[in-house]
Amino acid sequence: MIARLVGNLVETSPDSAVIDVRGVGYLVLASGKTLAALPAPGGEVILLTELQVREDSMTLFAFGSAAEREAFRQLTSVQGVGGKVALAILTILTPDELARAVSAGDKAMIARASGVGPKLAQRIALELQGKLGLPAALAPGIPAATGGFTNDAMSALANLGFKPAEASAAVARAAEELGPDATLDALVRLALRKAAK
Repeated sequence: MIARLVGNLVETSPDSAVIDVRGVGYLVLASGKTLAALPAPGGEVILLTELQVREDSMTLFAFGSAAEREAFRQLTSVQGVGGKVALAILTILTPDELARAVSAGDKAMIARASGVGPKLAQRIALELQGKLGLPAALAPGIPAATGGFTNDAMSALANLGFKPAEASAAVARAAEELGPDATLDALVRLALRKAAK
């Protein structure tokens, strides 16, 4: 399994790049956002990767961040979403924007990607509910120290029947009020009070 490449950029195309790692050129497919962030040819790059092995091919996908790679993994777990479609989605949406679209059930946002029709967008929005974490945009001002508890708190509220958007908004408000020293118990209690209002 190839998990990371450190080398020099040889060339890019609209959907791929060639990275020279000690004399071996690796062809990687990447999202438009990752490709746009690469340096000029000859510059050093560090990319996280995911190797997909099929009966007739091996394809190496590259990512500029761990969040992008995790979003790719979740997307490709959905039936009908291959690596290229997942990259098309990540070209128009950052991992946070994707999480926000899924959390809000915004199929139109997901369907903006090339190769994604309304039915596939709906399947993605349904199957990835609760799997992409708390998007930062839904949680303005969450102190860093409470970041580890936000997903647990959201999960607790979801288990009690709250919708993802309601749960994330309530947890965000509770985290902002309690500050960085909040315990999970306190976060859940205050979020429940805020969600019930």
